[in-house]
Amino acid sequence: GWGKRIGQGPVQGTSVSTKANARNFGKYLANKGYFRSKASGDSVVKRYKVTARYKVQVGMPYHINSFNWIIDSASEIGKDITKIPAKQSYVKKGGQFDLDNIKAERSRVDLALKNKGYYYFSPEHIKAWVDSTNQNNTLNVFFKLKPEIPVAAVIRQNIHSITLFPNYTLVYPPPDTSRQGMIQVDSIYIRDTVKAINTATLIRSVTYRPGELYTLRAQNRTLNRFINTGIYKFVKNRYEINGDTLLPRSLDVYYYLTQLPRKTIQAEIGAFTKSNSFTGAQGSVNWRNRNAFKGGEQIIFKLYGSFETSTADSLKKHNNFHYGTELSLVFPRFVTPFNIKEAHYAPPKTRFLLGYELLRRQLLYTKNYFRFQYDLTWKESAAKEHTLSPVSITYNTTTAFSPEYKILVDQVPALKISNLPEVIIGSFYNYTYHSPGTRSNNIIYFNGNFDASANIIGLLNKTPVPYTGKFLSAYYAQYVKLDADFRYSMKLGTDLYLANRVLIGIGFPYGNSLFLPFSRQFIIGGANSLRGFQVRQLGPGRVKASAIQQLYYPQVGGDYKLELNTELRFPLYARLKGALFVDAGNV
Repeated sequence: GWGKRIGQGPVQGTSVSTKANARNFGKYLANKGYFRSKASGDSVVKRYKVTARYKVQVGMPYHINSFNWIIDSASEIGKDITKIPAKQSYVKKGGQFDLDNIKAERSRVDLALKNKGYYYFSPEHIKAWVDSTNQNNTLNVFFKLKPEIPVAAVIRQNIHSITLFPNYTLVYPPPDTSRQGMIQVDSIYIRDTVKAINTATLIRSVTYRPGELYTLRAQNRTLNRFINTGIYKFVKNRYEINGDTLLPRSLDVYYYLTQLPRKTIQAEIGAFTKSNSFTGAQGSVNWRNRNAFKGGEQIIFKLYGSFETSTADSLKKHNNFHYGTELSLVFPRFVTPFNIKEAHYAPPKTRFLLGYELLRRQLLYTKNYFRFQYDLTWKESAAKEHTLSPVSITYNTTTAFSPEYKILVDQVPALKISNLPEVIIGSFYNYTYHSPGTRSNNIIYFNGNFDASANIIGLLNKTPVPYTGKFLSAYYAQYVKLDADFRYSMKLGTDLYLANRVLIGIGFPYGNSLFLPFSRQFIIGGANSLRGFQVRQLGPGRVKASAIQQLYYPQVGGDYKLELNTELRFPLYARLKGALFVDAGNV
């Protein structure tokens, strides 16, 4: 009943073994280098409760004096083990003995050998022992290969053949040992009876070829590239010995690829309320074709919209709504006028996007946004990602002014400039880095952006006075913008973290612009920024908006931004967390 849902049953005293727990304490201390530690336990009964008591005598910690491999350096695997960099070893001279480090070092050696062709090697094939006969609480650690290690584990493996099954299904699994009905492209066998995907797309995902040495890195990269094409629901590989099973030296590789549905449609709908007395609803519909031209190309069509209204007396007629559409064409490769060498970690993506959005503020104006973007995204590694947009165009116009707002636009220069037809033609670059291990005691995240607009147009058509140069019947924006987001999280204890963030943004409007375009301005405030202030409530710096501007033009931004956050995160109860934070900043 309810007791099982919100509580926990009592622990019976008979189920607690203090002797067993004491033995576990002793083993744990020995594993952490505190040899000759002693632990004992007993229990005291008082009425209906049992108290367990433990006494632990902690021995002196042992540190590592030396770490050596005992191996035949003339053997093939012996030569490869001696070439593994010792600087990255988890077992370091002077460090305290820790069994977890011994296990981690075995895994590190296994990973290094897997990338040198030893497919059948395992960490369990390494034997470790310690010599603690030194008199100064130090010990010597030794590694060697176990005598019973299989012969296959010490032999490098080469790739004999690669076979792809791009339409694999468990219902009618094809025979994978027969070459009948297969074609061979770039030394790779393909069995494809449906021909839903072209062969160039298939073999592009394979990062190695027959005749090459097996490496775990190439295996994982190939799996990752298949998965990230967005075509397949399941990706599985299998390795099989080719030839002599007693002294195997080559492998046959099979990839089984199960495709996702080619076309899907998704819809979302929701409602919301805002602290400014507005209530509304929003919705979107997404249609996707995952393999439009048999090369993994995706066509994505999106429709979205929302509206908001208020029952407050001063806002009764101030209804707002917006709707828009986007059409994207995404290629799982670089589409450029010149060849670019791909990074093997994941397939790059090239996107062409067309979009239109209408925003109507009933008592103010209607804004129309037209957007085109051509961008390239690629992952250098699991921790590093790049996005480059050679061409990014945003065109916006403001129409349907209300009579009251039109008077203000004519009177306030800032409002007049902000409502001119405007085109932003430029390029941008984004770089993202995050620590590979999320369980690390120190986690780093960095995101940097560079954005520039109308540099070429500005060279061809220099304007002595801002907002006089035009392109496509609109005033073109000229600026250079840099911003960076740096985060550093430090683990202080179990579920206890100190999280820090620094955001810096610098914009340089010039030529045809006095300040950054409205859509490119830096903003601050809100739940993910300076808490306690609403979005766009702060700034810009020393400039103070007049009462009229605050009423009709509350969206305040700036050309510069600095934000600092530090936060101590701690557990409260069960899954409930708490935090103490300090925020500072302005635009």
